[in-house]
Amino acid sequence: MKIHRDTLFVCVVAVALAMGCAKTRSISNSHYHRDPNHYQNRHTEAAFAYRGELSEYDVLAIDPDRIISQADIEQALTNAATPKLKRGAPILLVQSGAAFPDAPMVAALSCDFAIIPFSGSPTHKQFVADGKGAYARLLRLAAARAGCEAIVCYWGILESGRGDLASKTVSWVPLAGWLVPDEQQRMRIQLKVAIIDVRSGSWTVLAPRSYGDKAVSTRFSRSSSDQRQVESLKKLAYEATARELITQYSR
Repeated sequence: MKIHRDTLFVCVVAVALAMGCAKTRSISNSHYHRDPNHYQNRHTEAAFAYRGELSEYDVLAIDPDRIISQADIEQALTNAATPKLKRGAPILLVQSGAAFPDAPMVAALSCDFAIIPFSGSPTHKQFVADGKGAYARLLRLAAARAGCEAIVCYWGILESGRGDLASKTVSWVPLAGWLVPDEQQRMRIQLKVAIIDVRSGSWTVLAPRSYGDKAVSTRFSRSSSDQRQVESLKKLAYEATARELITQYSR
């Protein structure tokens, strides 16, 4: 299986959508399931089950209901600063939708930072008493207590589209249907990363390059082939993201 950047993947996904066989899933809920609308792992312990994604508005302390004035915009520009990541220093790492960040991302960032993993599962508590931005302040407080000057929070999706191979015509033969590769799956991963300064709350968002992959499978190997693609693309994207963070935001 060869990993590569597929510049035509958008067109492939568009065609797959028209055929009704395209799927999108979170990197935090990337298990294989035959039902295209259900990727939840039924055997996951309740405490670690997927419960959805963190809201960017909450993580970055943006109140979409607030009435914004020109003075607010000017003040924001005056106080704006690009967060920096200090090599060797601890950072609070959050993966949206996951109880803890994926191991390959932790490994990729651990080469240059001391990683403090933190839950990215949506909280059920409503911080109404403190108004909008309460969750962001809670996250910054948790980071401060861990001695972290920065928070790295990331989101990700996996897009995939499947197409039949010519060998699909023999799938009615019981033995051949299990052993002959009869389907090709194209997959793409896309990440979005927020870097937040703990002290000031200033933030920036990085959209690393996407990566694509294609693989063929038999009816018997469909699940394992899918998960190999997922893990390969995650590792590739995480390592590239770590390098980009170092290049653009380290000091």
